[in-house]
Amino acid sequence: MNNKKKIPNATMKRLPLYYRYFKEAEKSGTDRVSSKEISDALDIDSATIRRDFSYFGELGRKGYGYNVKSLLKFFMEHIHGNETRNVAIIGAGNLGSALLNYKFSNINDRMNVVAAFDRNAGMIGTKINDTEVFHSDDLEKIIPEQGIDVAILTLPAEAGQKMAERLEAAGIKGILNFTPIRLDVSDGIYVHNIDLSVELQALFFYMKNF
Repeated sequence: MNNKKKIPNATMKRLPLYYRYFKEAEKSGTDRVSSKEISDALDIDSATIRRDFSYFGELGRKGYGYNVKSLLKFFMEHIHGNETRNVAIIGAGNLGSALLNYKFSNINDRMNVVAAFDRNAGMIGTKINDTEVFHSDDLEKIIPEQGIDVAILTLPAEAGQKMAERLEAAGIKGILNFTPIRLDVSDGIYVHNIDLSVELQALFFYMKNF
């Protein structure tokens, strides 16, 4: 997609919502939908939806709407690509274990959580939702063996930066960062930060000003 850099971040963040919507529409046997129907389902303004879609060319036709199967295929290719991503959970504590038990395949059938890493001796060799927990010391060995290129980081803040450096050296290309620190990595690795405290504060703000 040559115009990737021109697409606003806000639009990119909405693409998975559109994909999930079209996936559910296909499951229900719906052939086509209008921007208003998408708007009602996702609580996103119709004009915003049309503008988002316009970045990718003519995805629908006036008076006809959007073909569900075509749009589902389109978003699958642009969000997931044609390859399967192998993912590791770094830190199998409370949050890591919860993520291991989450049914990622329900929203992305091209993503496999294939390994978890932790330093807790009592967890090493156990399985959580069929995913084996390895010792963190084995990370550099297991990641290339399993073809893992994405890591979900759920460690304490003080361990985040050092682990990010190890992950990058091991070949990880993307990190979903749940630690409250900003990771210092090279341009060759993409980090998406999720700070739960910030998200909660934003929620409180919107509740107060709604």
